[in-house]
Amino acid sequence: MINVAERLIAGLTAKSLTIVTAESCTGGLLADSLVQVPGASSVFWGGFVTYSVAAKQAMLGLDEERIRRYGAVSAETARDMAEAALAHSGADVAVSITGLAGPDGDGSATPVGMVWIGVAVHGKPVEASPFHYSGSRNEIRLAATQDALNILLERLDKNG
Repeated sequence: MINVAERLIAGLTAKSLTIVTAESCTGGLLADSLVQVPGASSVFWGGFVTYSVAAKQAMLGLDEERIRRYGAVSAETARDMAEAALAHSGADVAVSITGLAGPDGDGSATPVGMVWIGVAVHGKPVEASPFHYSGSRNEIRLAATQDALNILLERLDKNG
């Protein structure tokens, strides 16, 4: 994970871009992977760990009715989290992760291992990508973090 994080930090630095994270099921793991890289402070604005619905509302201003309608683990929530993190931070790029790491379900139809990763960049459409992982709770969290880093690196390489 560190190799991808190092490449991402280097790419953000080269393009003079800053990044913010908004995490739920990963609980700050993505932010941690970024700050393990020397020099991250020049591009990492910070992160929001919005583990509960209440935290998503209080910290990011997400709409309770919208979360209820689409679910906390949805494309809509992932996009809303990324967009709100961008707006609340002033960073250039935002990434969000929302999912269900298990081992138990949350009472909804969402299966354990379902994760949505959102990316917001100023002036571009907000994207959200679905992933379904298997494994232990921590394996799911690690896989989601790795995929988020890969998505960001791809996006940075493709269109800045």
